[in-house]
Amino acid sequence: MKKRIVSLLLALTLTGALISGCSGASSSAEVSSEVEETGTTDGETQEVAGETAGEEANGEEAGETVELEPLIEGATVSPHAEILEYIRDDLAEAGYDLQIVEYNDYVLPNTALEAGDMDANYFQHVLYLENFNEENGTHLVATASVHFEPMAIYAGKTSSLEELQEGATVAVPNDTTNEARALLLLEANGLITLDPDAGLTATVLDITDNPLNLQITELEAAQIPRSIEDVDIAVINGNYALEAGLTETVAVESSESEAAASYGNVIAVREGDKDSAKIQALVDALLTDKVKEFITENYEGAVLPVF
Repeated sequence: MKKRIVSLLLALTLTGALISGCSGASSSAEVSSEVEETGTTDGETQEVAGETAGEEANGEEAGETVELEPLIEGATVSPHAEILEYIRDDLAEAGYDLQIVEYNDYVLPNTALEAGDMDANYFQHVLYLENFNEENGTHLVATASVHFEPMAIYAGKTSSLEELQEGATVAVPNDTTNEARALLLLEANGLITLDPDAGLTATVLDITDNPLNLQITELEAAQIPRSIEDVDIAVINGNYALEAGLTETVAVESSESEAAASYGNVIAVREGDKDSAKIQALVDALLTDKVKEFITENYEGAVLPVF
């Protein structure tokens, strides 16, 4: 009897072990199947899911980068391009990428603007702009007036007006409006007398009295600083004098002169663009106390804000 009981217990023990072994194999197979299908365990799946979510978030952040709209503007180097450079970040905040194209003359910035190669330019006063339109059939208009550059007389071979001799040579700009302005400055300093009816359109033909028989040489405005050593005195536009590093003047336009009221430098655009959002953003960035302070502090009276 005892032998039969022991045999029965042994059989039950072996059966339990077999059942336990089969159960363990099943669990192990399920885990293996899960790894093959997903490449991870449950814990690892959660970690990867977190990484994927992070990657998606980063992608969304990158997608939020705002692409700035180009705003192309032509300008002579000093002070115009320098002033524009000063407001570059302000325009970026308004959504515009200010791209400054520098010029060394007074013709190409207008022809390029008329042709649609840029959105605006900044280098000229209204009288020059109007005269340019008339002579070239262009259709440009002025927006904001930003600053005034007093025209001045600079010493060449002669260091003062008092030392000028009979037949001394004087260089003046050859474009219509700036030549008149230069002649008016010579008149204001007692060197010549002009026909009073000539006004802001005066040329050398309007000189009615020339006591020293001055030899007036008409040159392209940008060339005068490079020719100053060849003449006794020269009348030079403020921006070209700045670029050439000329600081010591013999005589300067008065802030009370007709020129001061007429020759403010403007932002020019094509007809129809004056009220566009892009141009309005440009004007708003320029006509600020910040820009006024920049002009006053950096140009020592050679450039004066007019807003």
